[in-house]
Amino acid sequence: MNVTLSLGPLVSLIAGILILIMPRLLNYIVALYLIIIGIIGIFGVGSSHF
Repeated sequence: MNVTLSLGPLVSLIAGILILIMPRLLNYIVALYLIIIGIIGIFGVGSSHF
């Protein structure tokens, strides 16, 4: 049996756990997510899908 992990769900899980531990991190996590998605959208980083 092969188990594969993709980046999106793994990042979401880690972010969710961090938000539960420290709710004030929510602002920073959302801001970083939006910045990263914006940069990927502008520069079109290959065919990577997050």
